[in-house]
Amino acid sequence: MKTSTDFAPRIDAGLFFLRLTGSLLLLYVHGLPKVFHFSEELTRIEDPFGLGPYMSLLPAIFAEVCCPLFIIAGVATRLACLPIIGVLLVAMLAVHADWSIAEGQFGWLLLIIFTTLLLTGPGNWRIRRTAKGVIA
Repeated sequence: MKTSTDFAPRIDAGLFFLRLTGSLLLLYVHGLPKVFHFSEELTRIEDPFGLGPYMSLLPAIFAEVCCPLFIIAGVATRLACLPIIGVLLVAMLAVHADWSIAEGQFGWLLLIIFTTLLLTGPGNWRIRRTAKGVIA
């Protein structure tokens, strides 16, 4: 009979794959275009809370650029998922509330990915300190 430790390498590989692919997708499709076209994005970004375009764009860039990098490394993964989930919920429920499930499926799938990582954590394939103080 197999024990839960027999499945640990598969689970760790799956969580690493989820972290890597979800984060790279978010970074490539949403984060980097916002950074590279910052001035243009300021004219296009929705402002659902009336804070102004600058104060709406900066949290989106943090959630879509900085947080995925932490998640890829497996550093503060659960904490890094929170801003992403927050931005996705605002986008899906406030900014694009009129979208059908089909129109918003990419956003909902990202929400599923990062909520799963919030619940599970990064797995064992991550950067961390060992007892000797070495990052492994």
